[in-house]
Amino acid sequence: MTKDIYQGLNQLGKDVKAPTNPDEAQLDRVANPRPNVDYFVRFTCPEFTSLCPVTGQPDFAHIVIDYVPDETLVESKSLKLYMQSFRNHAAFHEDCTVGIGERLVAELKPKWLRIGGYWYPRGGIPIDVFFQTGKAPEHVWVPDQDVPTYRGRG
Repeated sequence: MTKDIYQGLNQLGKDVKAPTNPDEAQLDRVANPRPNVDYFVRFTCPEFTSLCPVTGQPDFAHIVIDYVPDETLVESKSLKLYMQSFRNHAAFHEDCTVGIGERLVAELKPKWLRIGGYWYPRGGIPIDVFFQTGKAPEHVWVPDQDVPTYRGRG
């Protein structure tokens, strides 16, 4: 395996500023070093934040992104910066969660992707949002996301 797959990265190993919004954020991709093998990749963002579009108050979520790559992988530093770009972005939980999934699908074109957004209560009601592209490949081990539903003090 050569380092050629790492050419063209715009953020890894460089001093870059965090994007101020998701539209400005750039997702870097690298060639899949194992394109002939179906395997499972998980990213967990336990401290995701965005803003309520009505009140401007912060919203918090535990986001889990699972995918089976095809030709490309998302470079993790660019994904971290993309996720961070939501900190000053005002959108409902559903828009954030599904929007992240749709953008990753559009840019990575994975064989399969799912995202779970486990949002902490707003107005006393926690909201969980899920998006997936279809059935996972049958021969790929897909573990449960294992994020418990909100139980309060219980």
